[in-house]
Amino acid sequence: MPGILERVKCSEDLKKLTIKEMNVLAAEIRELLITSVSRCGGHLAPNLGVVELSIALHYVFNTAQDRVIWDVGHQSYVHKILTGRKDLMSTLRQYGGLSGFPKSEESIHDAFNTGHSSTSISAALGMAVARDLQEEDYSVVAVIGDGALTGGMAFEALNHAGIEGRDLIVVLNDNEMSISKNVGAMSGYLNRLRTDPSYSRTKEEIEHHLMRIPGIGPNIARAAGKFKDLIKYLMVPGIWFEELGFTYIGPVNGHDLDELLPVLKNARRMKGPIFIHVITEKGRGYEPARQDPGTFHGVGPFDISTGKTFKKAIKTYTEIFGEYMVERARTDSKLVTITAAMANGTGLSEFACCYPERFFDTGICEQHAVTLAAGMAKAGLRPVVAIYSTFLQRAYDQIIHDVALQRLPVIFAIDRAGLVGEDGPTHHGVFDLAYLRSIPELTLMAPSNENELLDMLHTAFTINGPVAIRYPRGAGEGVEISRTRQLLPVGEAHLMKKGQDLAIMAIGRGVSIACQVARLLEQKGISTLLVDARFVKPLDISMITDIGAKYQRLVTIEDNCIKGGFGSAVLEALAETKQQLDVLRIGIPDEFIEHGKVELLFNYLDMDEVSIVESIINKWPELLSYSRELGLLNFGQN
Repeated sequence: MPGILERVKCSEDLKKLTIKEMNVLAAEIRELLITSVSRCGGHLAPNLGVVELSIALHYVFNTAQDRVIWDVGHQSYVHKILTGRKDLMSTLRQYGGLSGFPKSEESIHDAFNTGHSSTSISAALGMAVARDLQEEDYSVVAVIGDGALTGGMAFEALNHAGIEGRDLIVVLNDNEMSISKNVGAMSGYLNRLRTDPSYSRTKEEIEHHLMRIPGIGPNIARAAGKFKDLIKYLMVPGIWFEELGFTYIGPVNGHDLDELLPVLKNARRMKGPIFIHVITEKGRGYEPARQDPGTFHGVGPFDISTGKTFKKAIKTYTEIFGEYMVERARTDSKLVTITAAMANGTGLSEFACCYPERFFDTGICEQHAVTLAAGMAKAGLRPVVAIYSTFLQRAYDQIIHDVALQRLPVIFAIDRAGLVGEDGPTHHGVFDLAYLRSIPELTLMAPSNENELLDMLHTAFTINGPVAIRYPRGAGEGVEISRTRQLLPVGEAHLMKKGQDLAIMAIGRGVSIACQVARLLEQKGISTLLVDARFVKPLDISMITDIGAKYQRLVTIEDNCIKGGFGSAVLEALAETKQQLDVLRIGIPDEFIEHGKVELLFNYLDMDEVSIVESIINKWPELLSYSRELGLLNFGQN
């Protein structure tokens, strides 16, 4: 017998179901979520926690017309299932398949593209303003998590929304607390009272009659108002939101449809900004995710029966970084670490356990994290700020104004640099070389392997100024880790291989690609000089000048946007030194790159070694005959 999920082709089919059937549907959706994410990877715990909330929202609202905006958007899988995309769940986060985040190009039900945190209330208020100015009629709902609510942008939007006073619903998905029975019962009573349409009418009638009492009426009305405010302060947990201009409703059990549905129905009819506080549980319905929601927040493919992920044998750059921080902290009492709600993701969990007094998680507040580090550095500490590349974009002004301008020794450990794969365009860290290399006083490095990452970290602590080290997501190159660390001469590239026909300069992950390119070219009789740049700022001008003097052709390879990135820096250096070379730049083109496995994306972008070799030969076809005629000459070698 087919399940209820088979009967739900779109969200309108929900309105035909009873609450009992919707509870069965919730269980079926959880099963689909677990199966899909176990194969494709993704954000499992957050989605398991919002199943009933998603069902309730789609039951009450019509997302083809009403606007429901999912903050961050990693918890929108259930929303996608309910809006005609359940059969595509097997393609979740795969190249050409379903995005792991809301995407308006994918469905009219995705009201706003999201991927970064704390944006939903601002976007929702913007839509509410547009609706009112254009005299249209639809509801606007922002669904924001307790983590996203820590972001300053969310507070700015709440403040503005309260002042505007427009019809707007903010649903806080709070999965960091539980409801006690007493508080839940009292708040349930207050919620029913305050969302009942007759309450507003009765309140207005009482105030009207009080004001008509001769002489003492206005005084009694004011006293009653003060008494009401006192009761609210004592009994309503969301008084802070009330002071901002919202009508607060909650806490509401986010897994109880009998409680959720009436609240949402009544809120839809209410006027002005409404704040609904919903309590949910991360990982609900799958015990490994419920017990360890941090790991299952964003998880790779895993074994459903055990909850164990399929780990690669080679350590990731993130793990290498985390181990180094713990090791260095043993002898460096000035070392402190900072992250923005990503202790696990940045590899700092062990550091937090070993040195809790020196670990600081700011919540989703990248701007604050950077300026906090600046304050620490100014007062004599040595802060390391570990943030994903795509999220560090949010703190650009703080890097310039609070750190670099004062030449403060803050180290930025920039994880997830370059293409990150399945999380797609909102998470690809492909702009950092471009947005950081223009900042004065900042040293910018990118390692080509695990040893180089460790040496760069070791070197960074000797530099009396801001340093940024960017490294990719996932496993390293698998090189053997040296026991001793090397101080890298700042701004000095590493000559890896000599050659005569053309030169290749690469940075970061581009170096391993360049090695494969050089190997393939050698098989065709084309000899290459291969350089690991290591530093984007300062560049090794001496190396570039030497290449300009001895070679006619130069290839640059980077896992970064080609506009303004490493290749652009090399071109600038060649122009400044009046060197004339024919240059081929390989990098991320001037477009936003979709989601998919990194290897597939490199193929799509013609950035894999075979495609790069083809590009080189297409640009310089004379290399094939040139190398055969001249043989292995040494004019290009040092």
